[in-house]
Amino acid sequence: MSPRWRAVWAVVRKDLRVALGSKAVTVPFAVVPAFFMFAMPLAVALAAPFAAREAATVTELFETVSPALVASLEGLDDAQRVVTLGIVYMLAPLFLVVPLMVANVLAADSFAGEKERKTLEVLVYSPLSDRDLVLAKMLSAWLPAVGVGLASFVVYAVTANAAAWPVMGRIFVPTPMWLVLIAWVMPAVAAVGLGAAVIVSARVSTFQEAYQVGGVVVLPIVALVIAQATGVIYFSTWLVAALGAVLWLAAAVMLRLGARSLRRTELVSRL
Repeated sequence: MSPRWRAVWAVVRKDLRVALGSKAVTVPFAVVPAFFMFAMPLAVALAAPFAAREAATVTELFETVSPALVASLEGLDDAQRVVTLGIVYMLAPLFLVVPLMVANVLAADSFAGEKERKTLEVLVYSPLSDRDLVLAKMLSAWLPAVGVGLASFVVYAVTANAAAWPVMGRIFVPTPMWLVLIAWVMPAVAAVGLGAAVIVSARVSTFQEAYQVGGVVVLPIVALVIAQATGVIYFSTWLVAALGAVLWLAAAVMLRLGARSLRRTELVSRL
């Protein structure tokens, strides 16, 4: 490994060591994925057989969603339709909260946290170039976010398939749509969370401020959940692929804008 990359990875390791030593960072890492990736699919799988016994409930449930989504569930019985609707489709947008939250928390601690801990001077006088410094700070938030996202998906898939086996009788997660979501959209969402945190961190003084303001980026995810639940959209493979392209474009713009705040001239002004 070249000296340049050794220096970059040294910054990444330092940022992760500091972040993981903070309860404000580690608690969300444990609570949020556990809720979204374990508790929610487990609840849907266990509740589906009971919900399917109420014909009126099933009818009402499927009246609000997209006709294309309903058509994709043909050939399944009512319990299987409820499980597939909940676990495969309705929870898919909520999965994106995990990498978004992780990137946002780590970036807020890495950038705004430097101000709070009075360690900006160390960055200013580090031997890294401005470009490598930006790269290191970005990687220290983006790589763990993607890693946590992948680990969370494994937990989600195992929980969903195991809990819903009595109903489905087969492994039904991941679907092609979920594979696109994991490989294409999830890293883009992490990059968007990172970009938002960088921009916000340049304008606030503490980790808590950066984290709270940066949390606004979760609202589009909530909008996706509502849109699918009301039949406005349907999380098909093609829609998810298009969503990923939009997110990558948004992330590129946000990261370009945010990276300007990490130049040494900008950092010196905050000492």
